[in-house]
Amino acid sequence: MQVKSFEDLQVWQDVRVFVNSIYELTGHEKFKKDYSLKDQIQRAAVSIMNNISEGFERDNNKEFINFLSYSKGSAGEVRSMLYVALDLSYISKEEFDKCYLNAVKIIKQIANFKKYLRNYSVKKINNNRSLL
Repeated sequence: MQVKSFEDLQVWQDVRVFVNSIYELTGHEKFKKDYSLKDQIQRAAVSIMNNISEGFERDNNKEFINFLSYSKGSAGEVRSMLYVALDLSYISKEEFDKCYLNAVKIIKQIANFKKYLRNYSVKKINNNRSLL
């Protein structure tokens, strides 16, 4: 499948689902009353998605890889805040486990995608050199 837009990226699609699950969690009665934590975890989750899309639109693998790094960092931030929500009993252990595993999956996807883009850039450079 040819990727024509960021919406075609599996990682972006998976993050979109993840963002919705974070919004569901933050709708819990106790969680939604903690405005700062609720807002911060929502912003961090949305940041994962937005950095993937912004990096894609830069039309430059080096910049895209940088934005993927920001996305990965935001996913780590969400993971950390999930512990706070669990410790404060805003979410159940089952909810924590589900979101935590999804965050780890997304972090791995982003890391693998960065690796792919780095390898793609190197192959492209090497192929161009062979044409000289």
